[in-house]
Amino acid sequence: QLQASGGGLVQAGGSLRLSCVVSGRTFSDYAMGWFRQAPEKEREFVFGISRSGIRTSYADSAKGRFTISRDNAKNTVYLEMNSLKPEDTAVYYCAAATTYFTGSSPGEYAYWGQGTQVTVSS
Repeated sequence: QLQASGGGLVQAGGSLRLSCVVSGRTFSDYAMGWFRQAPEKEREFVFGISRSGIRTSYADSAKGRFTISRDNAKNTVYLEMNSLKPEDTAVYYCAAATTYFTGSSPGEYAYWGQGTQVTVSS
């Protein structure tokens, strides 16, 4: 089970830290990713991290503003979001892939959390 949290309402320029706790599985066996989906838009990749946390990948929209990290001892992956913009408004999902490191396609991820809403006001 993947449980995402940390979303909320924030003003433009503000920050949020999303967390995703994985239970019932060996967390370090999975690459992790964050995706987001805005109303009437496709789900899009935001950030990914390898099993060990050494490798990361990100979307252009996240570059320089967002950071991903994981704590394998706490079975948790984080998404630190700074300098938020109204266009970052979406439901954010964490996902787990059964590979060491994976890419940006949702189809590469086997397990998904329920999502947490992020709303950025202008």
